[in-house]
Amino acid sequence: MNELPKIIMHNSISLDGSLTNFEPNMGLHYQIAGAYKPDAHVIGSNTIIKGIELYGDGVPLEEQDDFTKPIRDDKLPLWVIPDTTGALKGVLHTCRRFVFCKDVIVLIAEATPETYIRYLQERNYNYHRVGKKHIDLKKSLELLSVKYNVKTILTDTGRILGNHLMNHGFVSEISLIIHPVIVGTDAYTMFAQIDKSIKLKLVKQEIFDNGYVWLVYKVEQ
Repeated sequence: MNELPKIIMHNSISLDGSLTNFEPNMGLHYQIAGAYKPDAHVIGSNTIIKGIELYGDGVPLEEQDDFTKPIRDDKLPLWVIPDTTGALKGVLHTCRRFVFCKDVIVLIAEATPETYIRYLQERNYNYHRVGKKHIDLKKSLELLSVKYNVKTILTDTGRILGNHLMNHGFVSEISLIIHPVIVGTDAYTMFAQIDKSIKLKLVKQEIFDNGYVWLVYKVEQ
């Protein structure tokens, strides 16, 4: 049996643990993320939609190139996106166009609408059914290991998917960039849906200019 990929959860958060409602240092965020050299990024569909809203200039019209797989460096990471409801129909090409993405893999379920499946087929996206109504996380990780030879996954997704991965014991390492800001009552706290106590071991700490602190913890299962 293939070993499951190592998962590193990487997030930029406020001092009070919020994932949103402050301006993250995206340059520092992706500088550290890239240094991990993961085989794949796992990103939730809600996170992608929120990113388009915050950092995009709207959704560009599709072009002919969006219907074919990009030819890029094999060392670039795959983007793996769970999307059982078809939330990204009509906007998935914004992910494929990202120059630091090798290509997009979509994880769907038996309940995923057929219209979304046809959308994926017409645009030559690799997609896999890995659950009935929701994504089977273990099955998804096994698939990525066996079919795509993924050894290391970095996820900088939102709270829902991140907390699911934590609750199921799939996260090996947590990388946090603490920002010098307190969000307060509007905080969307990162670990609010963790359903058990999880012990961590601090393995790295680094202070950057302007008060940013990088902390890395090993998850002790």
